[in-house]
Amino acid sequence: MASMTCPKCQGQMSEYHRAGAQIAQCEGCEGVFLDRADLGLLIEEENAWHEAKSGYHTQPLPKITPTMTAPPKSTKAKSRAFIDTLFGA
Repeated sequence: MASMTCPKCQGQMSEYHRAGAQIAQCEGCEGVFLDRADLGLLIEEENAWHEAKSGYHTQPLPKITPTMTAPPKSTKAKSRAFIDTLFGA
């Protein structure tokens, strides 16, 4: 893999392959970069994950705003969505 530089902070990028998608993540600002086709793959996997949980109701992800703070870390390892399983906690 050729060395990649983050377009936002010029940090070093790491490449991951998750659910058939190629994802680049900055080690500095933690920005995630991917192609439109890879985003489509992740959206399809997210929808399939929710469909497979037919008897289990999951809450929709909240709209992210600049004033939000991260929720406290839970001791439970239960995923709310497929996207939670991509990078682990």
